[in-house]
Order: sequence, then C-alpha cells, then structure tokens
Amino acid sequence: MKEKNHFILSEGDVNHSRSRNEWQNSYLNDQTKQILEDDKRYFLHQSLSTPCLNVVSECEGIFLTDEQGRDIMDFHGNAVHQVGYRNPAVIKAMKDALDLLPFSPRRYTNKWAVQLAKELTSLTDNQLSKVLFAPGATSAIGMALKLARLATGKHKVISMWDSFHGASLDAISIGGEKLFRKGLEPLLPGTIHVPSIDSYRPLWEGHSGDPIQLVKYIEYTIEKDGEIGAIVMETIRNTDVQIPPKVFYQELRRVCDRHGVLLILDETPIGLGRTGKMFAYEHYDIIPDIVVLGKGLGGGVFPLAAMLAKEELDIASETALGHYTHEKSPVGAAASSAVISYLKDNNLVERTAYLEQLLNKRLNELKEKYIQIGDIRGIGLLFAVELVKDRTSKERAYEEADRIMYTCLKKGLSFKVSKGNVIQLCPPLTITEEELEKAIQILDDSFAEVIQ
Repeated sequence: MKEKNHFILSEGDVNHSRSRNEWQNSYLNDQTKQILEDDKRYFLHQSLSTPCLNVVSECEGIFLTDEQGRDIMDFHGNAVHQVGYRNPAVIKAMKDALDLLPFSPRRYTNKWAVQLAKELTSLTDNQLSKVLFAPGATSAIGMALKLARLATGKHKVISMWDSFHGASLDAISIGGEKLFRKGLEPLLPGTIHVPSIDSYRPLWEGHSGDPIQLVKYIEYTIEKDGEIGAIVMETIRNTDVQIPPKVFYQELRRVCDRHGVLLILDETPIGLGRTGKMFAYEHYDIIPDIVVLGKGLGGGVFPLAAMLAKEELDIASETALGHYTHEKSPVGAAASSAVISYLKDNNLVERTAYLEQLLNKRLNELKEKYIQIGDIRGIGLLFAVELVKDRTSKERAYEEADRIMYTCLKKGLSFKVSKGNVIQLCPPLTITEEELEKAIQILDDSFAEVIQ
C-alpha cells in the first residue's frame, strides 16, 4: 500500500480498518455491539473517537475491564494513569473534599486549591512560582498564549509541525497535526511552524549535521520576523516519542533569552514522572518560562490542568487569562495533591527510571528477533517501537502495525499506534515488573503470530 494512503489502516488517525472490523466481529458479543451502536447513534462521529472500539465497565491499576468481563492491560490510557486507575488515595482525597466543598465559586479560594499551588511550585524549587488552573490542558495552553502576548507585546508564535497542543481553535493553530487542522481554516494568525524534531534527527544521528541546526533555523526565523513572542514545544514528543538531545534545549534556551522570546513547554502527557523525572525539562538542565501540565494531574479521575510560570510573568491583574468556572475546584485540587503525594510516597519517579532500563532491554531483545522492528526510542515509561518492512529500506509497515495491535488486544494488551506504524507504550507508573514482563510476552507472541 502506498504511504499516502496509510491513514485508512492507522488506529492513530482514524477509527476504522480491516483489522478493526475483523476484531470486532469475532471478539464482541451482541450486547457490546448494541451499546456501540447506541454510541454511534447519539454521539457525533469524529476521528479518534466515535465510532468506538469497545465498551469498558471497570478499571483498576493497570487494567481496564470490558463489558464482557475481560481484563485489558492498558499501555495507552490517554496518558492520565500515572498512579494507576481508581487509585484509592486519589479517590479518598476526592471524597473527603466532596463531602465538605464540592464547588468553590470564583470569588473565593479554598485550602485544597492553595495547597496544590504550593505543591506544584515547590516541585520546581519555586523557579516557576506562579500558577493558574484550568479544566483541561487545551485551556491552559490558551492561557499561556495570552500571557505571552501580554508579556512580550508580540502576537506571533513559533511551534512545530506534527506537534499536538490540544483541540481548541487556538491550540490546533499552533499544533501541527493535519488531522486536527484540515477543513478548519482560517486558523489563528501569527503561527509560524518549523520542522519537527524527527525531521532533523536523522542528520545528527547520521553524523551529517549537529543537533542545533534546527535551533539555528529557529533563531534565523526570530531575527527575520521580529514579531515573535513565544516558542511552544512539547518537551518530548509524546505520540511517537521524539527525544531531543540535551544540547538542543540548552541552545534554544539561550536563543530565547537573547531575543526576549518566552519558552513555553507543553508537558501535558509526559509530566509528573512519566519520563523518570517529575518534569521532562529536568532532563535538559533548563527552566522554561511557562510549563503546562494536564492529563495525569487529575489522577485519571478529575479533568484538571495547570499552567506554571515564572514570577516575573505575574503581569495580568487587569486581564482574565482563564477565569474558568471550575478553575479552583476543591475536588480536582484534592485529587491532584493526592497524585503528587502518591508519586513521592511510593518513589514512583525513581522507580520509573529503573523500569526504563528493563523495558529498553526487553524491547531490544525483540528487535534482535524480528527484522520488522526498526527504531526503538524510550525515556522513563514512554516508548516507541517503529515497524518497518525491513531495516534496509525502512519502509513503514502500516498494515503489520494494525494487525499486531488487534492481535495484542485479543491477548489482553492495549496500546496506541501513532503515525500508522509506531507502537507507543505508555503504562501506569505503578506497573509491576511481572506485569511489564507479561505485556512484553504478549507483544512477542503477537509478532510471532502476525509476522511470518
């Protein structure tokens, strides 16, 4: 199949494929199929969502349980499940807040929200000492864009092709994924896209270039344009796990400082321990001007995001940056504080760095076994396994990735497929070594079954 048509196979781009139809027809009973039909009937259809894959009824730890009672190890989880599904500490904290103050009007604050703000800023050693909360990270990105305009007096933003920063109109304007942008123009003016990290990676890995070539291009753009106020980036690309080298960010930080440009890092799916550090930017020995958190911040229960900013950016007292109805939710803040405490009390961040070594070792053993496994990239408990027809041509193996995903689902393992051929593995940080080994065995068995 030609590369330009790969989207008809990719679970990461659309929600239909030949393998999916075969899986649903053979694996789902009539009751489940009826619920899915009702879902299709009442919800607007959209890529990545309705029509849905299956029906789930419970979740706990690393597992989803579907309507037919089957347990599924979830290595996808929309990146909300750092502390596992239905974490008892998170649930208890929310119930305690719910019994006392289920809602806090905007004119008032509350002890739960203030406590969470203290905890988040302390995690940055108070280098990012100001906070705003929002119902979701898309909204937090919007707040960051507003703050950058106020602080710099400039409305233009540099971001990357293939990036994702949320699904609202301003977020898809700076985002670079065609799936979210097509048919929705005109978008927010002043967005300037530069090539993605992975487009430059082969140069420095092949020793025909250096890691700061892209930074030089960014600086050239800043100098020529003159009206750029911010750069927005995913610290590490989540969906297909693109990991910039340290020198890239250190030079980018210097460029931003030279030109008075704010560096906004989006850590929505990768913050809070996912990469083996509480914040992914810690791997690079830099401090951004603004960082955005979301997803796992709410413990896989409550939708909550946060924008953390430097003290000197507290300049919007006469402008409403967010002002969301549930901005300082006591229940959401209680859940988030419980997440932070659970990560610390159980040493999950440090343990994630250890499990990275185990997962990397096991995946590279699979690479030795199957020539269809190309590049393996990982940090913490976030890994990408690229599938190719063969390592010489590096032609992307779209159909094989699709078939492997559904074969794994039959065996009780769920994960995301990105770009049509990249298996993304993103388990809860609470996963045991035994569970991790079981998941790799399922992956191994599925490769053996699919690839002849």
